[in-house]
Order: sequence, then C-alpha cells, then structure tokens
Amino acid sequence: MSSIMWVQAIGILLVFLLFAGLMMTRKLPTILALPSMAILFALIAGVPWSSGNPETATLSGTILAQGSMRLSTAIAGLIFGAWFGQILNKVGVTKAIIRKAAELAGDKPVLIALLFFVTASVIFSAASGLGMVILVGTIIIPIMLTAGISQFLASVVLLSAVGVGVLFNVSNWAVYVDVMGLPVSTVADYTLIAALPLIVISMIMIVFYARRDGRGRKAWAMPATSPSADGRKVPAIALISPLVPVIMVFAFKMDIVPAVIIGAVATLILSWPKRPVHVLSSSLVEGIQDVAGALGLMIGIGMLVNAVMAPQVTAIISPLIEAVLPNSPLMYILFFTILSPLAIYRGPLNVWGLGSGIAALFVGAGMTPIAAMLALRVVSNVQSVSDPTNSHNVWVADFTKSDINDILKRTLPWMVTAVLISMIWGALVVF
Repeated sequence: MSSIMWVQAIGILLVFLLFAGLMMTRKLPTILALPSMAILFALIAGVPWSSGNPETATLSGTILAQGSMRLSTAIAGLIFGAWFGQILNKVGVTKAIIRKAAELAGDKPVLIALLFFVTASVIFSAASGLGMVILVGTIIIPIMLTAGISQFLASVVLLSAVGVGVLFNVSNWAVYVDVMGLPVSTVADYTLIAALPLIVISMIMIVFYARRDGRGRKAWAMPATSPSADGRKVPAIALISPLVPVIMVFAFKMDIVPAVIIGAVATLILSWPKRPVHVLSSSLVEGIQDVAGALGLMIGIGMLVNAVMAPQVTAIISPLIEAVLPNSPLMYILFFTILSPLAIYRGPLNVWGLGSGIAALFVGAGMTPIAAMLALRVVSNVQSVSDPTNSHNVWVADFTKSDINDILKRTLPWMVTAVLISMIWGALVVF
C-alpha cells in the first residue's frame, strides 16, 4: 500500500471507531450513524459524486441511490413479516398459544419458564419487533412472576425466546440473501447450526437460574388483555399458524414473501374472523408502523454495504481485512467466539449495525459467503439476548424492574458458550 492509501486507511478506521463509540454511548442513533459512515468512507477513499462512466462507483448513484435499495428483499420480508405478526395478534392466535402453555404448566415454576420459552420462541419465529415483544411480555411475565419466578429469570426467558425466534423468523433471513448473495434455501439449511446450541444452552441457563435464584415475589398486577378481533374463541387448529411460513421455507424451499402470504391466508382460514378484510388491511398498516425503525436501519445498512464494497474503498480496506481473516477451522472458531461480544453495543459484528459491511468485506477478501453468513448469524445470538442497546432489552428490564447491565453480565457467558458450540459445528461443515 502507498503512503496515501495508508493515510486513507487510518482515516476510515478513525471514522469507524468514532461512530462505533457514538452508537455505543447512544450519542448518535444507528439509523443516522450508518449512512453517515457510508458517506464519509466514500469521501475518504475518493469516490466521486458522479461520473459519466456507468461502470464507475459513485457517491450519488452507487452508495446513496443503489445502496438505499440494496436490501429491498429484506425490507419486503420485514414488512410482510410484521403484517403476519399483526394478523396473528388480531385473530387471537398469539394469546391463545400463551394461555395454552400456561394451562399445561400448572403451578410448576421451572416448567412454566421452559414452556413459555418454547411458546414465545414459536411466536417470535413468526413475528418479531418491539411491538410483539411487548405484547407477549405483558402476558407471560406477570404469569411467571405470580408463579414465583424471579424478575431476572422472567426477563431471561423472554429475551432468550427472542434470540431463538429471530433465527427461525424467515422475514429476517432476507438481509443475508441481499448482503451475501445466497439463496433463501441455503440460509435455511444452516439455521439449525446457529439455533440448536442456543436452544439447549438457553434451557440449561433457565433451569440453572430457576434453581439458583429460588422463588421470587408472588404478587403482580395482571394487565388487562384484549380479546381477538371479533371476541370469539380461537380454534385449536389455528395455533399451528405461526409455523406455516417456516414450514413453507424449510420443506418446500419457498421464498420469504410467498411463504408469509401463505401463512397469513392459512391463519385466516383456520381462525376465520368475522371481518377478515379489515384484519388484513389494518394489520398491514400497524405492522409497517411496528418496523418503521428497522426499515430505516436497513436503508442505512444498504448504503454502508455498498460503500465498503465500492472498488475505491475495497482497495484500501482489503489488505487490513486479509491480515486478520481466519483461514483455518481453528482460527474461524476462535476468531468469532472470542470476538462475539463485539456484536453488542452496535459493534462491528452486529448485523443491524456495522456487521453487514464487515461481512461483505470478509467475502470480498476470500471468505466463502456461507462461512460469513453462518458466523454473522451465530454471533447475533449474543446481540439478540444480551445487548443493552436493544429496544426489547430496555423494555423488558424496565417492565420487570431488573438491572439491564445485570442481564448482560449474567447472560453473556452462556451466549458465548452457545456461540462456541455453533462455531465448532459450523467449522466442521463449511471447511
């Protein structure tokens, strides 16, 4: 590298560290930080604003215009996923599943915690986002606290379910399709490697803290819950609705949007609300409102990915990435396990922050797209469960009156253990 390129590389690194710090300390929201980084990376690398040559990467065209649409598949998947989640809510499927789990568990605290973990995981596999976390949390947390489960453990049950649900939520897979250029079927094929260790470790963690913390308080004001869209009892067969899109993708290798649409249609057929058209239309509007912030993040992520993949930027960064790129199974395991905490605080391995850009650089430097995708999905387990900057972590800690940093400290070792197991399994498969 020439001296000018070294100066540019240092400049890009300083911008990266500055904005990472601003995001970690919540001085600047991620939704603004990502496009700002994309623009500054391009300016430092000398990417022109425009060019008469259509093959030349430009700031206005490649990064801003094309970058904002880079994750269009993911954006569509997110919208349809949020729509499906609202449909499940409005027809009463979500609450019916939770009630059934509570009935099965009886008054056994450990069994209640495990059943709600499984139940919430199934629900979040169909619909994620803060709105759904609040909906599920306001129902299951009071039940758990009333049964004598501690505030901390109730928080852990819900957050662990978020982590598992996100892995199976097909609407979230599209970000890996767009960034890595992988088909949905490939993402599906490697899901169990990221999910199964997390499920097992989460259940062990729940049982461990249930026995260690003992019984918590048994008094809680149960919030009022609304009935389904038309006040009718949900048929038992409708409780399988959240699994329909997952089955469509896994069993029939279907794309995300049609799988979600089939899931929505199946939900209406199985539950048959009195006003199905109103359920469909209102769910779409409310679903978009729920994920508006995530949609903005995806636009910024697309800009950042296009910026780091611009030839001018790649030429500067690639030598640095190649120097640290894990090129053996052992290094692959150690690299992503040891650095997995960098997925929290909107760090460089956070898929909803800098992670997508870093993964794109890894692929550009020679790592296979499957290896990069798998590593990013695995370390996202740390972020989903432990990250204090997650909106759902903040809400859960506030609702249960728990210390959000205590949740981080007590869940992080378990999540890193899950990452280690997944990375060992993954290394055996991808190398």
